[in-house]
Amino acid sequence: MQVPEGQAPAATVAEWRTGDFVASLVAVSPHTRDAYAHDVAEFVTWAERGGCTGPTAVDHRTLRRYLAYLDTRGFARSSIARKAAALRAFLRYLRRHGVTEHDAGRSLRAPKGANRLPRVIRSDEANDLLDTAQGTRDERDVSAATPDGVDDPVATAVVLRDLAVLEVLYGAGLRVAECCGVRRADCDLERGLVTVVGKGSKIRRVPLGVPAVDALADWLARGRPVLVAVDSPPDAVFLNRRGRAFTPRDARRVLERHPLPDGRALHPHALRHAYATHLLEGGADLRAVQELLGHADLATTQVYTHVTHDRLRAVYEATHPRA
Repeated sequence: MQVPEGQAPAATVAEWRTGDFVASLVAVSPHTRDAYAHDVAEFVTWAERGGCTGPTAVDHRTLRRYLAYLDTRGFARSSIARKAAALRAFLRYLRRHGVTEHDAGRSLRAPKGANRLPRVIRSDEANDLLDTAQGTRDERDVSAATPDGVDDPVATAVVLRDLAVLEVLYGAGLRVAECCGVRRADCDLERGLVTVVGKGSKIRRVPLGVPAVDALADWLARGRPVLVAVDSPPDAVFLNRRGRAFTPRDARRVLERHPLPDGRALHPHALRHAYATHLLEGGADLRAVQELLGHADLATTQVYTHVTHDRLRAVYEATHPRA
């Protein structure tokens, strides 16, 4: 795509409308929006370096060359697939807004990487992690109640919050962003339900177990008022130590403070994987798990069946006449 002598120079960023495209992504998570913005910017840089005169010069051959370029750069198949999805969304936006006459990305396909899950913790490991956090809370209460105990309200509030966060992440299977965004009005502790806003601004109601309800009630009653600051979001359930909105980074720090018995620290999303896997291992219907997780496509939920072979084998042997 070299520009012949005398041909118009490459398009400006404004002509590509990348800023308008990113601003239009209001129905996706901030992480997805940032990833799409980065992927589209990379493509525009590559295209202009190759002499592309603007979005109208992009065709299917150009896109295939770009994916081949990414492959030679050593990108994983899953990363290439994500970048292709970003390009399809971008080119669809340009076509819809009349910037281009044709959607060059409509037939763009990229190889998908394997659906790999991190090591899923066993149910006894999850119980040990939560029991340890519960024990930490009980120790704080006992210490504060004794005459020689050091009364540190902030430290006690953090312990209460950490336990509530862990119980909600595992007990309701929330995405970390969903957990951080829960409001007090979303929590129906009497009925054991929490309302969350998931991907694509989809709203769902998820049941909470008794331990999660108790931990949330304790945090809201005794912990949250201690951490509230002047600029605290008034309706946010979880706050960080400075009284500000709880973030995914804060959630990761909670898991770092509460490792597994063998010393491994989990990512918050690992508790969501464990939630889904343990439901299926316990005999839950796949369709019900899909609803609980907020997956739009059942195929997304089916990835968790890959780690429940023992359960599937047991069902087969117990029900099939020729097993």
